[in-house]
Amino acid sequence: MSSLEISSSSCSQVTRLQLFPPLAEDNISGLLGESMSAIEEKPKDIIKFTLEKLSVDEVSQLVVSPVCGAVSLFVGTTRNNFEGKKVVSLEYEAYMPMAEAEVRKICSAVRQQWPVRHIAVYHRLGLVPVTEASVVIALSSAHRAASLEAVKYVIDTLKAKVPIWKKEIYEEETSSWKRNKECFWTKN
Repeated sequence: MSSLEISSSSCSQVTRLQLFPPLAEDNISGLLGESMSAIEEKPKDIIKFTLEKLSVDEVSQLVVSPVCGAVSLFVGTTRNNFEGKKVVSLEYEAYMPMAEAEVRKICSAVRQQWPVRHIAVYHRLGLVPVTEASVVIALSSAHRAASLEAVKYVIDTLKAKVPIWKKEIYEEETSSWKRNKECFWTKN
């Protein structure tokens, strides 16, 4: 660590003050090692469909990178109402082979449009109670504009193209599977 010596002609004592942060020349090899490992860090696409409760913190930590100054998140949660009806929970099903393939295509399209480092898309299946997350999308990039635009693209495209079905379970009436209005194959 660097230090700064202050001496006074009126006293024989020398005071050493530690400088923070250390000067670059004190740790140049450490800094080079960190930046080189960050450059060598390969972009990751992390996709998971699970019956387990989603952790926003866990998913967001997957995309953190030393070369990125932005992490953008989208968290879709179950709300307690829809069209005046009280919702108790949502239930999700997916055609897994096609769902995973479609999410990979979305990640590829994102990488062609925006300079992002890591992408994580986690979607819950099965019952999702009110206030819990159904989907968590996290992206990292050097700057905020790319990650914000990309995360919006991912959720919009996921809802339109990925074969995931949702059933709203209401407090007072029979539930049924609901088509996604944004889905491309259900448009007239």
